[in-house]
Amino acid sequence: MAADAGTGSTTRRPVDDPTLGIEVDVAREGSPHNRLVSIGDSLTHGFQSGAVFNTDLSYSAIVAHELGWPQLRYPVYAGPGGLPLNIELLLRELADRFGGDLDWWEVPPALFAARQFADRVEDYWERGPGAAVPVVAAARHVLAVYGWDLRDALQRNAARAMSEVETPSDEVLDQLVSDHAARAALRVLPNATTADRERTVFDAAARLGEQGGIETLVVWLGANNALGTVTRLRVAWSGPGYDDLERNGAFTIWRPEHFAAELDLVAAEVEQIRARHVIWCTVPHVTIAPLAHGVGVKPRGSRYFPHYTRPWIAEGDFEPRRDPHITAAQARSVDSAIDRYNEAIERVVAGARRRGRDWYLCDIAGVVDRLATRRYLEDPSARPDWWTPYPLPPELAALHPVPDTRFLTTVDGRRAGGGLFSLDGVHPTTVGYGILAQELIAVMERAGVAFNLPDGTRRPSPVRVDFDRLIRRDTLLTRPPANLTSGLGVLSWADEALDLLGLSLPF
Repeated sequence: MAADAGTGSTTRRPVDDPTLGIEVDVAREGSPHNRLVSIGDSLTHGFQSGAVFNTDLSYSAIVAHELGWPQLRYPVYAGPGGLPLNIELLLRELADRFGGDLDWWEVPPALFAARQFADRVEDYWERGPGAAVPVVAAARHVLAVYGWDLRDALQRNAARAMSEVETPSDEVLDQLVSDHAARAALRVLPNATTADRERTVFDAAARLGEQGGIETLVVWLGANNALGTVTRLRVAWSGPGYDDLERNGAFTIWRPEHFAAELDLVAAEVEQIRARHVIWCTVPHVTIAPLAHGVGVKPRGSRYFPHYTRPWIAEGDFEPRRDPHITAAQARSVDSAIDRYNEAIERVVAGARRRGRDWYLCDIAGVVDRLATRRYLEDPSARPDWWTPYPLPPELAALHPVPDTRFLTTVDGRRAGGGLFSLDGVHPTTVGYGILAQELIAVMERAGVAFNLPDGTRRPSPVRVDFDRLIRRDTLLTRPPANLTSGLGVLSWADEALDLLGLSLPF
């Protein structure tokens, strides 16, 4: 680990070898029927800009496209922009009605229009077509639900989700879809029979393993065991009840020993799944996400700004006594805990490989560190000795400006900064998901997985994600909302008026 100058803390060195230097003999007889299965949270679900909607562009869907395997089953969320509230669609609707620049006299009608939009979304999912629970008989290949931590994955099932969806009340002040996470889960979890409704995502994956086998299983959980520190800007360490679904909502970050205990239970579940290859992804440092906006003068050689607040609070306007924030010391402690989470994930993978299981580590945390614009790219003095910039795919590197990890901004209707994070400041844009897919593809090729052309012939290695296709589909990259012209002002008043983050959106 490398020292953070002037702080006494250290940074975890990324892992370059997904095998951790432990060779395994892999039995390759037969062709598993289910080529790709993924278990995870919002990052696997395909969440973006405050909602899950473009699930055909999740990293799993991108990988399946490159595999030449169109049979991937994933949940679909229709209606006005998915669940629970699509910030991009909201801003586009406001831009259509009020233009790119919001004058002061337009604020009241704009606030009313935003409430109307939220009310339409709520009506669709609570009383309209979205209220009907689809029958999920054949298990999804994408087994992920936004907001889930390790304990959620271990215990939640369709029966519990059904019990959590209450009769809607259509409240005037609270326009967020009620029980939205449970409604989202009911489009993921098997529910066709009484027995199905008791199955967790691990049970569902085990059934897929029994029904023809799984070639590659991706497990990516743990971000929500720390993400609340930046979405809620509060550091509340886990204590008694960390493993209790009824009590652990009070915590925003799990102590490393609690995380490791939960991880061991998850690993035991994964051990029971018949999968040829298993890829475990590490937890990114949540303080790099642009939702946590560093303000103040960053000390030379340090990774951390004095304070982290909302990205729409300007540097000169920030007031610690008034504005929500966490401190540099708190951000450092969060990152240190995540480093220990990832060391625990490494230990799980290494232990399995020593027992002859073909498990791999995909170090997404290291990828995000190498992409960190404000932490490292703009401050060479803060870079650890291991740090090198992440080589963006040529298609992205050729864009102007080059996409980075800052919050998305525009000038004269064109993207001026950002591009890798969506409008919730936490989840990737479509091309950002493409980078995640590319990293997984590299590990899958290392495992010997075949990627095929449409005619069934094997693609030459290395397999590259079709980023031109993703750029065409990435509306934030190519056609950002016009009302981001004045920086982040629109999201500032939207947060104050709609309490978009205070609504406890479980990213």
